[in-house]
Amino acid sequence: MGQYGELGSGSSSIRRFYITPHVGADSNERDQQVVAGTFRGEHHNKVDAKGRVSIPASFRRVLEKSDPEWTEGLNARMVIVYGDSRRKQLECFTIDAIEKVADKIERMPRGSKRRKALSRLYNGQSQEISVDETGRLVLTAKLREKIGIEKEAYFVGDGDVFEIWHPATYDEEMDAGLDEDEDFDPDADPSIYLDGDEEG
Repeated sequence: MGQYGELGSGSSSIRRFYITPHVGADSNERDQQVVAGTFRGEHHNKVDAKGRVSIPASFRRVLEKSDPEWTEGLNARMVIVYGDSRRKQLECFTIDAIEKVADKIERMPRGSKRRKALSRLYNGQSQEISVDETGRLVLTAKLREKIGIEKEAYFVGDGDVFEIWHPATYDEEMDAGLDEDEDFDPDADPSIYLDGDEEG
């Protein structure tokens, strides 16, 4: 179903939930599922005075395909997780992806600290919104203030989610947590690790 990873930022770290794609019976099915659920690319988009910003076209296609209620002519839904003061970005989920996170949380022991913290983050510190007819989303004043966005937003694909950053903050934070250790060289081309160990 999914697994956790750590995102570091200075002395703090963010517990991140990753969705493991469903593996179908044949390769074509697997390929279609990966394409439908994968956000790729980086985009700088203007934000107007009302907080409206265009979502990259390729991202909109993923949102549409991953919303069970979407059909042609309807607006795709998504969920923005903004979190607490440790988070400097908005983490954006498809409806399918956030429901898998919710299912994972629901299976945790009721009353456990992990369940409470995760529920507060993904169910409480989040907003469900819809893409409008022109392919834009409206970032409320609360969300814009949270990450310091004024006139420009930086969209970056991150597999099963995408993130929205203030451009300058992303430049400062993009390598956070990637310090050198015995298993990682920050100066090497990351592609050398592609055939390395995988998390179970």
